[in-house]
Order: sequence, then structure tokens, then C-alpha cells
Amino acid sequence: MNILFIGDIYGRTGRNLLKDNLIKIIDEYKIDFTIANGENSAGGVGITKEIYEDLTSYGIDVVTLGNHAWAQKKIFDFIDYADRLVRPANYPTGTPGKPYVIVEVKGRKIAVINMCGRVFMECLECPFRKIDSILKEIEGKADIKIMDFHAEATSEKIAMGWYLDGRITAVLGTHTHVQTADERILPKGTGYITDVGMTGPINSVLGVKTDIIIKKFLTSLPGRFEAAEDSGQINGVILEINEKNFVNDIKRLKVI
Repeated sequence: MNILFIGDIYGRTGRNLLKDNLIKIIDEYKIDFTIANGENSAGGVGITKEIYEDLTSYGIDVVTLGNHAWAQKKIFDFIDYADRLVRPANYPTGTPGKPYVIVEVKGRKIAVINMCGRVFMECLECPFRKIDSILKEIEGKADIKIMDFHAEATSEKIAMGWYLDGRITAVLGTHTHVQTADERILPKGTGYITDVGMTGPINSVLGVKTDIIIKKFLTSLPGRFEAAEDSGQINGVILEINEKNFVNDIKRLKVI
């Protein structure tokens, strides 16, 4: 089985790239299941119902979120009803939305789990202890387990990979918007990459117009971030999953 994970979709550029190219990528790489991080898909912050529905219509099976999950206030109107939308699991008990979803594909049940890091980010529940409780909860209910670890610190992401090696299928880092070159299969079969990268405007600073960010660094003054809109790139990884539900191969995907 081949699973495609698409890195953080940023704004209109990222959405249009997927609208125009995703089906071709799915066909070319014989993809069976597609996951994408969509927490920056609405102008760079958050997601809307309309955008969620657009993304799933393009061929994305599950959309994950992150620390900007709540940036679009109308998300509370639909998040509980969106059956393929996953918010970080380590928000407090009672937070709207699903901490994971389980989808059956070709006779195998795929669990997609979303989690935020805590280093240099908002302090949520411990992601290490939270994933332990989720794995107990879904034991026997899922064959393949994919975790989107939306975190800032490289060390926290790498530690999570080693912590879960042999316990889940893959730990895939998101949030920093720069694709890393450390994709690998850990000793017990878990696929890992520190950051999948960004699907959005390439001539930007992590998706934002360059002049806005340069001015911020020069002046230290706050400013309104605006998504850049020009030529873009699709970043992702393709996982080849074996019969034991671990990773035979992990390849970075970069389409410009």
C-alpha cells in the first residue's frame, strides 16, 4: 500500500497546486491513501468549511491541523461534523473535533493521529503521554497508524520518532514549512521525517510575503502577515507500507 502525506498547505497557492496536480501525482505514484496538513490553508492561518470540502474533493482523504486550528472562528460550526478532519489530540479533554480518525482502505484500517509539540509552542498536554493513551484506545482497531507531529523543535520530533519506533507505522513532522533531508526507516520499522515541508508559494518566507517578514526582522515591530501568491511547490512524502503495517520505503516528494 502507498500512502501520500502532503506538507502544510499554505493559502490559495497551495490549494491551487493540489487542485491542478494531485490526481496526476496519485496516478503516477499509485497512491492508495492521501493525508494533508491543512492548518494554513485559509490565507495562511486556519481552515474553513469550504476549503476543507475543496481539499477532500481534490483527492485528499484526511486533513490534519495544528496550532492554527482555531484561527478561523467558523471552524466551531463544522469541526465536529467533518469526519475526515483531525485536530491535535493533546488539546484538553472536551475540545471540539476529532483527535484521530480511522479509515478502511483495501481491507486495512488506517488511523491518522494529529499531535502538537510543546517546545517553543503553546503548552498543551504532553504529546508523549497522550500518544500512549491513544494507542491503548485504538489497540485492535487500526492496522496502520500515521502520526502528524506538528512541532517546532527538531529534537522533540526526533525524540518522538524514537519513542514510537516499532509501535506505529510513521511519525511525520510538520509546522516548520522546510522539507528536511532526514527521511529514514527507524530500526523497528517506523518511517520518520523531521518535516514534510510546505505546499505553497516558493518565493516567500514560509508562505508569507517576503517584504513583510524582512520588515519585521529589521524593525521588531508587529505586522499583519499576508500569504504570498506566486509560483509554488508541493512537498510531501510517499510511504510504501508492507504487510506487517510498517514502512518498506519512504521517499520525499517535491514538485515545482
